[in-house]
Amino acid sequence: MATRSNRTEQIVQYCKENINSGNWKVGEKIPSENQLTEILGVSRASVRTALQHLIGLGVLESQHGKGTFLLENQVDEKTESEYKVTSEDCKDILKVLEFRRIVESEACRLATQKATPELIEQLQNYLDIMAANKRPEEQDTFVTADMEFHEAICAATQNPILEKSVTKVFDETRKNHSQLRSLFGYRDGIYYHTLILSAIRSGDADSAHDLMFEHMQNAIDKLNSRTESESKTQ
Repeated sequence: MATRSNRTEQIVQYCKENINSGNWKVGEKIPSENQLTEILGVSRASVRTALQHLIGLGVLESQHGKGTFLLENQVDEKTESEYKVTSEDCKDILKVLEFRRIVESEACRLATQKATPELIEQLQNYLDIMAANKRPEEQDTFVTADMEFHEAICAATQNPILEKSVTKVFDETRKNHSQLRSLFGYRDGIYYHTLILSAIRSGDADSAHDLMFEHMQNAIDKLNSRTESESKTQ
C-alpha cells in the first residue's frame, strides 16, 4: 500500500513531467486541486501537499480566488533550491526591507567609491522622473523609477553577486507597488534620493551609506508603526 509520502512524491513527479514537457507553460494556470485529484486518483490532501512543496520551491504560485499558476519552468531539486530567493520569501515586506537595509547601505558606499559621470546622470534622470510623477494615478511610474534608482546603484558596485541578488528581490517586490509606495512615500522617496545622489556626487561614501540606511529604516519604522496600530484596532 502506497504511503502518503509516496503519493505526494508521485504527484510532484507528475507536475514536473508536465512542466518539463511544456504542457504547463509559465504564467498559465495549472489544473485545480480537484482536477488533479480526479486525474491521479489520489486524495486532495496529497495533492495540496505536493503543490505546497512546489510553491515553496518558487515553481508555482497560489493566487487566492484564482488558482495555482506556473512561475518558472526550471524545476530545481530541493537540495539545489533551498537557498533560492522565491516569491514566497518576498511576501514579508519587513524581511525584504531588513535585507535591503543591510545590503543596499554597503552597496551605496561601494557605488560611491566607483561612481562615474554616467551613473550620476542616470540617477538624476530617475530622480527627475519620480519628481514629475507624484500623483496617485502615476504611482507605477514613480515606483519603477524609484526601483531603477536603487538598481543602478547596485549595478555600479560592479559586484554581480550583489547586483543579481538585489535585482531578484526587486523583481518580486514590484508586485507590491501600492504597499511600497505607501511605506516610502512620494515625499520621503524624493527627499532621501536627493540626499543620496548628492552624497554620491560629492564622493562622500560614508554619508551615502548612512543615508541609504536611514532611508530603509524609515520605511521599516513606518511598517512597524502601521502593524502596531492595526493590532490595537482589532
